[in-house]
Amino acid sequence: MSDVESYQSVTENWVRQVIMKFNLCPFARREVERGSIRYAVLEEHKPNAVLLALLAECALLDRDPTVETTLVILPRGFEGFYAYLNLVDLAEEMLLEQGYEGKYQLASFHPDYCFEGEAQDDAANYTNRSPYPTLHLIREASMEKVLAEYPNPEAIPERNVEFARRKGADFFIKLLANCSKP
Repeated sequence: MSDVESYQSVTENWVRQVIMKFNLCPFARREVERGSIRYAVLEEHKPNAVLLALLAECALLDRDPTVETTLVILPRGFEGFYAYLNLVDLAEEMLLEQGYEGKYQLASFHPDYCFEGEAQDDAANYTNRSPYPTLHLIREASMEKVLAEYPNPEAIPERNVEFARRKGADFFIKLLANCSKP
């Protein structure tokens, strides 16, 4: 298995074994089952190259309605959480400048994700922790549609934080370690 295949496999396992299994995103199961999630491994490590690749992913989403969402996996160059956050800021700015605001939104995941104002070891951070730094492009129109049909969608983040804290950091550390196993 190549490195690229390995990064993709680990990320797919994370989506299935963490996000879907524990319903952290109640909309993930449908897309996993439909096979409409694109996993794009990007070995670029310079911000400008990543931004260009992200723009190419937006163009792909524009052209291909069978791809519902894209996870852009960044296995190298953004291991540091603050450097990654800078990239997220640049990516959001680029989406705005390129006319994608309102069309695609960006969610972010990182192995060291930490919510502002929270302790690094707070289990709640695991709701956004992933095996590799990952930028998630989401179709806003699709998100609006599923949110309109979902009861009490604003409670999803609170429910996830409560679940994560109830399970504890050790639970998630083991869970993420298992994602790297075939």
